Amino acid sequence: MEHPQMFDDDDPQLEAVRRIALALPGAAEKISHGRPAFHTVKVHCYYGGALKVAGQWEQHPQSVLLHLPPAEAAALREEPRAYVPAYLGGSSWIGLDLDERTSPQELAELIEESYRTVAPRRLVAQLDARS
Repeated sequence: MEHPQMFDDDDPQLEAVRRIALALPGAAEKISHGRPAFHTVKVHCYYGGALKVAGQWEQHPQSVLLHLPPAEAAALREEPRAYVPAYLGGSSWIGLDLDERTSPQELAELIEESYRTVAPRRLVAQLDARS
């Protein structure tokens, strides 16, 4: 069964995530489980997430799911806007609600760090060569 689309193409938060994620070497976008997923060989971030609270789904449509190194994920979990997403949380993914507290620089740094944890070494080297 195909998942319904769970995002708005005109969402400015999605546009910011898309611009940052697709600027990384070799990155592409696909729809996975109804949500945008940005990937090379593996997914480095998703737009939107959910978690189950007391048996009910709590949607986080304007959030980004990231795969960060353990120390960074632990620090981010201390933020009130962070959450452990359903299904992916057990695999070290963390969700971050995007709002006025999220600066474009912070978002770019987090997406890049997530990319670095899953992208092939040759693509990370291409990213490093840009600096």
